[in-house]
Amino acid sequence: MSARDRSLSEQLAGFVAGLPDDAIPEPVVGRAKRHILDTLGAALAGSAALEARSARAIMQPMQAAGSGATGAWGTRLAFGPRDAAFVNGVAAHALELDDSGGCDHSGAVVLPAAFAALACSERPVSGRAFIAAVVLGYDVGRRVLEACGGYSPHNGRGWHSTMTCGVFGAAAAAARLLGLDAAQTAAALGHAGSFAGGLWGFIHDASQTKRMHTGRAAEGGLLAALLAREGVSGPSQVFADVWGGFFNAFAAETQEPAALLADLGTQWKLMRCSVKPHASCRSAHAAVDATLELLGHRACDLDRLEDVHVRLSAFVERMCGGRDLHPLASAQMSLPYALAAALVYGHAGLDAYADAQRRDPRIGVAMSRIVLEVDPAMSDLDEPFVTLSMRDAEPRSLQVPVPLGDPRNPLADDALLAKYRSLAGVVLDEAPLAALADAVLGLERIADVRRLLRSLVGHADTRAALQ
Repeated sequence: MSARDRSLSEQLAGFVAGLPDDAIPEPVVGRAKRHILDTLGAALAGSAALEARSARAIMQPMQAAGSGATGAWGTRLAFGPRDAAFVNGVAAHALELDDSGGCDHSGAVVLPAAFAALACSERPVSGRAFIAAVVLGYDVGRRVLEACGGYSPHNGRGWHSTMTCGVFGAAAAAARLLGLDAAQTAAALGHAGSFAGGLWGFIHDASQTKRMHTGRAAEGGLLAALLAREGVSGPSQVFADVWGGFFNAFAAETQEPAALLADLGTQWKLMRCSVKPHASCRSAHAAVDATLELLGHRACDLDRLEDVHVRLSAFVERMCGGRDLHPLASAQMSLPYALAAALVYGHAGLDAYADAQRRDPRIGVAMSRIVLEVDPAMSDLDEPFVTLSMRDAEPRSLQVPVPLGDPRNPLADDALLAKYRSLAGVVLDEAPLAALADAVLGLERIADVRRLLRSLVGHADTRAALQ
């Protein structure tokens, strides 16, 4: 059958199933290892979060790890693969420190599904094979989002792309690791279309549903691949211009289906993803960077602070303009709080979001002096302009067009490793923490990735909940 005769999903599936492991370019392999390490660090710390604990509490743990079981990262618990994909996906996104710029939160969707898929097969999986599956998962999830018209149009309509598009990325990674052929992979993508969902309704009251989306996408993608392996057929026309097609249902007015296959195999979508240095929504990062730069990367003298004026797009203001600091999820979506943390603590890392820090009276003082102004001329994803006004000094303004952690302004290797160590250290002892980092950074040389699982066992359930 020629490419012309195959549907979009069949062509994409053929690429996912047929690409040799060693066809991933070395720069992409290097970037993939950084994102795997970053995601595991975020998930290990996130395993101590309230949402992750709640997710584990409603699942049925297996009595002992063995065939068909995989661990809940950061704990000593073992679950069936689907449950593990869900709880680890929730943990990976629980603290807003996982990567962005893919489906959007690709690592927190793809990695839990990929590791869970390892438990569904008896064959060893080499580091090269695992990296290829992860890269393809990132690629597919982002391509679906771009074919929906991109982040702003799709999310602006109320869909949370991390789940609606991420489920396809999780399905692709799982299908690859399960060894599915092109027809089976196409069926998995077809199933994933019916498992897609996820609304931005959580934004209005900071409900914890957002943290569940990564888990559901990971679980749904794994389930899609497992059903396909068992011979359950999925719609081959899931991306076609038909009644019930994914784009017609989820992106009727903004769809660009050609983007699904554009530059396939030459433009790797993982290369556009960002690592987050701040524990806030990615849309607040450039404003935090600007504020820290204006402050000289130190805390502010609040007695001299007159105000911080932020000119931003309506899209960013609607998503990140809230000022509710309880619960943690609300504070992490708040641009005013991220700036207040930078003013008071000189950073917006995870420590700045602890309950005691959010209740510090100085935070209230700082937030009262932060003014947001919507600029109708700004595009949805334009980065904010920050103006800092201090007593006895001229106001100074700055826009950071490329925030720290963006692939065009990446975290240095030592900064990435420091972030990983600070997060993984929440639940891991030093020996497994170091062993995991060494293994991931040398992943392409590992004969069987399942050896990493031993280093993911930690003490989350004996630690105080992060909330």
